[in-house]
Formats: sequence, C-alpha cells, structure tokens
Amino acid sequence: MDSRRDAIKKLAGLVALTTVASPSCAQPKADAANDSTPLDSASGADVADGDDAALISVAGLGLYTVRSEMEKSVEATLERVAKIGYKEVEFAGYFGKRPTELAAILKSNGLTSPSAHVPLAEIRGKWNETMETATTIGHKYLVCPWVDEADRGAADDWRQIAADLNKAAEVASSSGFQMAYHNHDFEFAPIAGTNAYSILLAELDPKLVQIELDLYWATKAGQDPVALFKAHPGRFPLVHVKDMAKDGSFAEVGTGTIDFRRIFAQARLAGIKHYFVEHDQPADVFQSITQSYRALRRIPARR
Repeated sequence: MDSRRDAIKKLAGLVALTTVASPSCAQPKADAANDSTPLDSASGADVADGDDAALISVAGLGLYTVRSEMEKSVEATLERVAKIGYKEVEFAGYFGKRPTELAAILKSNGLTSPSAHVPLAEIRGKWNETMETATTIGHKYLVCPWVDEADRGAADDWRQIAADLNKAAEVASSSGFQMAYHNHDFEFAPIAGTNAYSILLAELDPKLVQIELDLYWATKAGQDPVALFKAHPGRFPLVHVKDMAKDGSFAEVGTGTIDFRRIFAQARLAGIKHYFVEHDQPADVFQSITQSYRALRRIPARR
C-alpha cells in the first residue's frame, strides 16, 4: 500500500482534470461486502446517551481508503460503496475523471460528496480551478490534508501555512466554500514550547478555516479528542473515523481501542456534521469498509 505521504504527493497530479477515463472492471461476485441491500438497519443498538442522542444516520467514507479500487474503476467502486449503505464520500483525488463525470456517477448512486482533500500546493496555486471543480462536483468543504516535511519545520513555517490557508479561505468563503485542516500526528510534536496544532488553532480564522479531526492520528499522538472539543468547541464539523489496534496499527471501526461512543457523546459540542470512515491500509478493502460501516451506524452521537 502507498504510504500517506506518497499518496498525498500523488494527489496533486490526480486532481488535475483530464479526459482519460479510468479502465473499467467487471463487477465482482456477490459477497458480504457487495450485498445489494444497504446495511441501513442498526436495530439493537443501545442509545442510552440522553434524549438528544441518536444513531448516526448518514455515514461517509474517505475515498483514500479505496484508492486502489478507484484506480481500477471509479464507477464500479462508488457503486459498491453506495450498495454497502454509505451516503457521503470524501474525495482524495479524481482519478482522471472530469468533474461532470464524477457528478453524474455520484448522482446515479445516490451519493453526495460534501468534502474533498486538496493538496497545499493546489491551495497555494491552482485555487480558482480547484473551486470550479468543487462547484461542479458539489463539495462544500475543501480540506488541506497534509503538509510536506520540507514545509513544516519551525513555528514560523506553521504560521505561514496558517496565513496561506486564511488567504485562500477568504476567496473560498466568498464562493460559498468552507475550508478545513486535517491532522496527522506530527502536528502534535513539540515546537519551541508549543506544537503545530496549537499554532494552527490560534492562527487560523475559525470563521474561515475549520478542523477535520482524524481521531486515529490524534489518539496516536496522545491527544484526547474530547479535550480538544472542549478547548475549541464548534470547530470540528468533519471527523475521520478509524480505529487503532492494541499495537498502534490501523483497525476497522469497532475492533480497536478508541472509544467512539465517548467521543461522539460530545458531537454537538464539537460541531460534528460529517463522519468519514477511513482505513489507511486495509487488508481487504470492501470487507473493511463494510465492517466499519456497520459499526459506525451503531454508535450514538449527541445532536
């Protein structure tokens, strides 16, 4: 599997619009992850977190998880994603498809894409083109997903990143978009008595740039997502939902050590609107996203 760094570097190339269609692939044989019946039944879950807590009704998928399948066929992959029961997807590259093609594929499968990951280089460079693409596909959130090591040395480097994001976000906001920043673990490493995450949260205009909290990476860095919610209420409209095995590796939702019930009991405080399942290195892509979908749909979140 590609590393996160390699995949994000490829992303700048993938978002460039081309007219080359992805090769088609035959529809796989029916199996548990390819059941034509959406897995929308979450009966049996215990919603015991208060009158304003309810099961998560709209589950999203970060398409980075299925990137290997998207490279084979965007159409076939999104069809299977929809059949599992997902209603929302977050793009991480467009795999040679034109915006109009993607909009049509999403519509035909009953999917929407409220969010997309956009490399920092694109934000600093081809911003108008990026927003035109986002308008056609239907994105609302444009998320900076990664900062190359060369760009993230000292505190002043992070302040410059924040300034660049604020500048781009002013333009995006006037066109109806909301920007956000997605974390890994390196943002929490010490820098001159603070860390990059604290710098970003202090320097980013909360009205212009919100936060997509990756629950796995924050937890791996020793952070408590609930504490972050309490310190910065309302700044987290997007979350990446992936679990952590006891050895620290990635795991399907519900099979690891992260207490999602506790975290999502604070969903209203955090301002969470969209939940995107993600797994960076799934052994079996469709089995993984099916298992995580079923688990996510059984977790109550405070409204």
